[in-house]
Amino acid sequence: MERHDDSPLHVHRDDDAPAIVAGRDRRRVLRALNVSLGAVLLLAAVYSAQGSFDWTPLAVAPHAAAGLLGVLTAPLLHGSAAHLAANAVALLILGTLAGSVYPRATLRALPLLWLGSGLGAWWLGDPGTHHLGASGVAHGLMFLVFVLGLLRRDRASIAAGMIAFLFYGSMLITVLPHTPGVSWQSHLGGALGGMLAALLFRRSDPPLPRKRYDWEDEDDEAALQAESGDAAQFEPPSPSEVPVLRRPPMQSRGVVLRFVRPPGEHPGTREP
Repeated sequence: MERHDDSPLHVHRDDDAPAIVAGRDRRRVLRALNVSLGAVLLLAAVYSAQGSFDWTPLAVAPHAAAGLLGVLTAPLLHGSAAHLAANAVALLILGTLAGSVYPRATLRALPLLWLGSGLGAWWLGDPGTHHLGASGVAHGLMFLVFVLGLLRRDRASIAAGMIAFLFYGSMLITVLPHTPGVSWQSHLGGALGGMLAALLFRRSDPPLPRKRYDWEDEDDEAALQAESGDAAQFEPPSPSEVPVLRRPPMQSRGVVLRFVRPPGEHPGTREP
C-alpha cells in the first residue's frame, strides 16, 4: 500500500488411492490459482478506471471519520502501474499458496486481513495522508501462511511456510518504517490480522495426507524385523535347542555277582 500526501475447504484419509489424492490436490491448487488470478484482474480493472474518477475519498484518511470508508475500498486502489504489479505478483503467489493448503482458513481470514490493513493505516497513519493498495492484504496472507506452519507443524504446513518465507520473508521487515511514501502502517495491520487469523482458524482445514515413499516402507519393515529380533533375543530357548557344551565321561557301574549257597545249607540256618 502506498501513501500519498495532500500536497502535490473434503477430508483426506490415509487409505485413499494415490491417484484420487493427486486429483484432489490438483483441483485444490487450480481453484486457488483461479481465485487469485480473478482478484488480480479485478485490481487491474479498477486501476484502469481510476483516471476517470476522483479516488481520494475512497482511500484511507487517518484519524478522519470520512476516511473510514477507505478501510473497505483502499485495497482496490493503486497509485502506479509498478505498485499494482508488485502487489499483483504477491497476491497471486501467496493467494495460491494459502488457498491450496488452507482453503477454509484463507476464506475465513480474508475479512480480518482486509480490515486489519485498513484499520492499521487509519489508526497509525499521519493526518493529512491517504493510504491505498493491497500490500497490507498481501502481508496478511504471508503472515497467515507462515504462522500456520509454526502452529500446525505438519509436512504441508511447514513446506508452505518455508515457500512463503523464501519468496516474501522481507515482509517481516516491511511492517516497520523503512521507506518514505510506503504505508508500513497498513503492512503492520495486515500482518496482525494474519497472525490473529492463524490463531483462530488453525484447525479449520484437516491436514493433507502424507505421501509415503518406498524407502519409508523399507525402513518400517527393517524396524519391525529388528523389534522381532530383539524379542527373540530375550526369549529363552527350549531345552532341545540348547547345545550341549560338555558331556560327563561314562563311568562303569560295576558287576553284580550271584551268590551261591553251599550244598546242604538251608535258608534261615546259621552256625553257632
